[in-house]
Amino acid sequence: MGFTKKHLTQVFIEISTIMHENRDYLISLDQQNGDGDLGISMDEGYRKVKEYLEQAEEVDLGKLFMQSASVFNESAPSSLGTITAFALMGIAKQLKGKNEANLPEVAGAIMAGIERIMEKGQSKPGEKTILDSLYPAGLALLDNKEKPFLVAFQVALRAARDGSENTKSMRSVHGRAAYYGDKSIGLLDGGAEVGRLIFEAIMRYLERKK
Repeated sequence: MGFTKKHLTQVFIEISTIMHENRDYLISLDQQNGDGDLGISMDEGYRKVKEYLEQAEEVDLGKLFMQSASVFNESAPSSLGTITAFALMGIAKQLKGKNEANLPEVAGAIMAGIERIMEKGQSKPGEKTILDSLYPAGLALLDNKEKPFLVAFQVALRAARDGSENTKSMRSVHGRAAYYGDKSIGLLDGGAEVGRLIFEAIMRYLERKK
């Protein structure tokens, strides 16, 4: 299976749907040690990207991801909105000039997006952020890049779920949540749950397409 603009659009429809379904859940998680806007920004950001992709005539995956980054940044003005835009730009750079991508290319692009978050956000796994679900999922994809899309993303989803759950034992060191210090230990990180939901949505799409 080659990954094209058609697949990209369908994936973002699923991500937008799952973010809307979990809007209140993400708000409640963010209210524990943030300002509570996480569910709103993720719902709005992914909805706007979905709408852009649905009407876009462009087929170059790199250009589609780059414009999606701009759309997301404008429609989700928040710390995770900016971080998400960084990731989309990192993916865009890897897929520039490609109208179709195989799994090794997709896996490499996703990891490039994750690494851009780490570089621009001056962060790393273990700091109770979205990276704690995205990074292990990205590694899982790379480790299984020669397998079918469905199999590789099944493994990646398990890694994302475990990574998000592991944030309960971590102490927040970034953003407003860092002010809560040790009080953040025991709480599930909303950003990490966003990362998990992204992979849940991709699996929904792949299982329906099977």
